[in-house]
Amino acid sequence: MEGPLQTSIHMCHENAQWMSKLPEKLWDTPLFNLSLPGSHDTMTYCLDKNSAVSGNESKLVKFLNKCMPCIVRPIIMKWSITQVLTVTEQLEAGVRYLDFRIAHKASDPSMNLYFVHMVYTTVIVQDILWEVLKWLETHPQEVVILACRNFDGLTEKLHCHLITCIKQIFQCKLCPRNVVPTLRTMWQHGYQVIVSYEEDLEVLKHCELWPAIPYWWGNKTTTHALIQFLELMKRMGRPETFFVAGINLTENLRYILVHPFGSLKTMTLRSLPCLKIWVRKQYPGPQKECINIIAGVCIGNDDFVRDVIELNTKINPQLDCPSKGSGTKSISFSAF
Repeated sequence: MEGPLQTSIHMCHENAQWMSKLPEKLWDTPLFNLSLPGSHDTMTYCLDKNSAVSGNESKLVKFLNKCMPCIVRPIIMKWSITQVLTVTEQLEAGVRYLDFRIAHKASDPSMNLYFVHMVYTTVIVQDILWEVLKWLETHPQEVVILACRNFDGLTEKLHCHLITCIKQIFQCKLCPRNVVPTLRTMWQHGYQVIVSYEEDLEVLKHCELWPAIPYWWGNKTTTHALIQFLELMKRMGRPETFFVAGINLTENLRYILVHPFGSLKTMTLRSLPCLKIWVRKQYPGPQKECINIIAGVCIGNDDFVRDVIELNTKINPQLDCPSKGSGTKSISFSAF
């Protein structure tokens, strides 16, 4: 007998080509004025329980992990895993923003890059980029945003290596940052990938890289506090282009001590009903309090992706869209 997670995973395949099914009236709306589902810490489904603790973790965490690995390591894993679906399964479920936290292991003499969230992944970045490309080739009208972030341990040489890999793998599918990324324009030029890169100096060197996408991270342990934070950010006004509202709760040491048998998954599942209500109340568009990308955890556990996609039915294109044929324009970014 299937549980709710398995049932939800089967059902979410209907979202695999949701962009291609949007009505024509939305084809000229910039993607940063649409509602896009994202996954927070996309690659944590394959964290390596045997890897070293990442270089940017606190000295205390490293010390405790070294002294009491049998106790500390299971706790680290319970509070680090935010996703259970593979990257292909997330794309198939309808996720269009992938949160890639990239790092290089300090003790690794090779050029291999990994994903990281307290510990490193079992897979390397290059293999996942090929996996994303393979999926895109069978979904030619879908567009994916790759947010490359963190960069723990990356030298200038490693940045060069990573960017070269990105260019070689995606080639003409990469959308330059001087393009207004509407679906019509993306389809006409064969663009399917937008890469945001959290290193301004590297962005300046490569027209294929977009500036870092702002992420509204509440850093809250309760649903009420998180929603208050998101509403405050909305009142302050959305950025001009892409941005992310993260609906993920975040544990701290006190919370973990109070909930010794808990995990990030149980913490998240408890918050989903209230967050679901908040998501359904949102509106995409260019107006001050509109949303764009909404990133969640435990993709596949509820109707989160479908709810985010359906927000696009609220868009009024006559107010929100540029005129047809507006392919390449100058876009200003706060990063420059």
